[in-house]
Amino acid sequence: MPSEPALSLSGVNAFYGDSHILHDICLELPQGEILALLGRNGAGKTTCMNAIAGLLPRRSGRIAVGRQDISALSPEAICRAGVALVPQGRRMFRSLSVEENLTVARRAAPPAGQRPWTIAQIYDLFPRLQERRANLAGQLSGGEQQMLAIGRALMTAPRVLLMDEPTEGLAPQIVAEVGAIVRNLRAAGLSVILVEQHMAFALGLADQVVVINTGRVVERGAASALRADMSRLEEQLGIH
Repeated sequence: MPSEPALSLSGVNAFYGDSHILHDICLELPQGEILALLGRNGAGKTTCMNAIAGLLPRRSGRIAVGRQDISALSPEAICRAGVALVPQGRRMFRSLSVEENLTVARRAAPPAGQRPWTIAQIYDLFPRLQERRANLAGQLSGGEQQMLAIGRALMTAPRVLLMDEPTEGLAPQIVAEVGAIVRNLRAAGLSVILVEQHMAFALGLADQVVVINTGRVVERGAASALRADMSRLEEQLGIH
């Protein structure tokens, strides 16, 4: 019998003021898989991530982590339930050191089912951060900042990792490194939603794909099937 999804959204609607942005969003993230959330600029991808993380309250619908309904929880409570966001633009504490950024996010005793991470494990994952551990976050390169943003999210002991444009502004070599890290995290059992403009990167990692346009799901399926028929994605994403 299939296990329950790591994360599910059922009929989620969200607004910015009077503007209806997300329309009846339904999706499921299976345990230990990567779901790529694709769409054109302004399609509602980041809004969907913010709704899951509690940064934008949904107007209706249900969001659940496993069996736990997190729809009405605060962002802090959603984080404690096992959802971590790696935000677009990284948004770290630039005046704190690398190690201080990680320490601030550390969760000492997560509930059952949430793997605790130590700073030593983050340094094993990102040796470059250990080399820069005393540097201020604002002094890091873009790639190093992205590593720190991922490491900081892991320190909260997530079950579900939300990654919003993790390759934005990065050199190709660093993009490849980030991809390898995401694969390793999936292999360790973490479930990931990946918002990404870099379609080849997203399809190379994803198990499942959901495409949204104007805040509505317009395509979904196994990544392998969509890779075999790129015309379906190209039509929805406006790629010619």
